[in-house]
Amino acid sequence: MSLPALEVLSEKRCFGGVQGFYRYPSKACGMPMRFGVFRPDRKGHVPALLFLAGLTCTEETFAIKAGAQRLAAELGLALVTPDTSPRETGIEGATGDWEFGEGAGFWLDATEAPYAGRFAMESAVTRELPMLLDAHFKIDVARMGISGHSMGGHGALTLALSHPGLYRSLSAFAPIVAPLQVPWGKKAFTRYLGEDRSVWRKHDATALVQDGAHFNGSILIDQGIDDTFLEEQLRSELFQAACDAANQPLQLRLQPGYDHSYWFIQTFIEDHLRHHAVALLPA
Repeated sequence: MSLPALEVLSEKRCFGGVQGFYRYPSKACGMPMRFGVFRPDRKGHVPALLFLAGLTCTEETFAIKAGAQRLAAELGLALVTPDTSPRETGIEGATGDWEFGEGAGFWLDATEAPYAGRFAMESAVTRELPMLLDAHFKIDVARMGISGHSMGGHGALTLALSHPGLYRSLSAFAPIVAPLQVPWGKKAFTRYLGEDRSVWRKHDATALVQDGAHFNGSILIDQGIDDTFLEEQLRSELFQAACDAANQPLQLRLQPGYDHSYWFIQTFIEDHLRHHAVALLPA
């Protein structure tokens, strides 16, 4: 695959490193895609944490709201934040619903018209982005971890489980762990993937573990107990049960008093960065 051109949208100094936002012509999505990179001030190639954001979010959300750059700079860890979908697709039905379409790509490759060929976030993240990171940012793509929030937590879990060896570390904040069984997932999967629920299982973290997928390492999940989406949309207990049955190491931390917001993420982001650093940085 040839290396696509990179357009610099902005670059700012941040904790001695650079927080930048970029755009490139995505072959997977058939149109420009954006992403952010915080690169700490280090010589040579550095490891990276890929963070996938949730519904309605962009490549800027985590970078602006999570407060992760200070510790990432201290650790020598890059932060990579892809946009959650293509934008201005012109597809009827892709806008106007915050739970679906633009801003809600669900980190999969759509197979159903009219979304196929545009909503291909799995290919964009797992195939295209590593080439750009290696070539333009001196990021060691053999030392990458993945995390995410809500829809992005779903993406982090499913991409790590579906692409063994691509990511060395894995965590999530308030992830959608069983989209086959909740309204958000049913709405998105029907439109992106069609009616065949056996296809859906390949993009459901709980189903993947039940069907034999395994992550080589311990998964860290933080979930706020006061999250208003917990009972209907997130269902963390289903993933816990699947991991217990499959002997998949999982640390599920239920946090009293915390909700679904970035205040929650800010509170526990240090724990997640250090969780990833154990696997990505020299001892």
